[in-house]
Amino acid sequence: MKDKINAYVVSILIAMGVGALAAYFTSAGMRTLYAEIQTPPLAPSAVIFPIVWTALYFLMGLSAAMIWAEKSPEKAAIRRRALIIYAASLAVNFSWCFVFFSFRAFGVSFAWLLVLLALVLKTICEYRKISPRAAYWQIPYAVWLCFAGYLTCSIWFLN
Repeated sequence: MKDKINAYVVSILIAMGVGALAAYFTSAGMRTLYAEIQTPPLAPSAVIFPIVWTALYFLMGLSAAMIWAEKSPEKAAIRRRALIIYAASLAVNFSWCFVFFSFRAFGVSFAWLLVLLALVLKTICEYRKISPRAAYWQIPYAVWLCFAGYLTCSIWFLN
């Protein structure tokens, strides 16, 4: 039981750590960007983003831990593939922040976001083979990425 709890704690901390590092390294760009660009209708206040992302990183870590905790030998290959895709999505998520906030390459960041969305959808499909509940915890992330896609594409066209 203690090993399972540790797996959950570590998994959640990894996901939240990725988000915290991205925010730390791009915070200067985050602070100034919204004051300098035209934003689309439906763009939320800047205060909403850290709240939503904290919840999403928590859910990402939670669902990854559920997959990691599945130790049945017949699901080992699927589990490994699912966690590799998840890790790739974390890397793409992390780097997106630099493309958008530091480099202000809005078109590239929109394309990068589509790659991220594809990885998250693939993660959901792979997780579903192992634990449907873990897959469901990824759905808010996919939905938010669709909204982020709207925001990113709109910012690209407006600026």
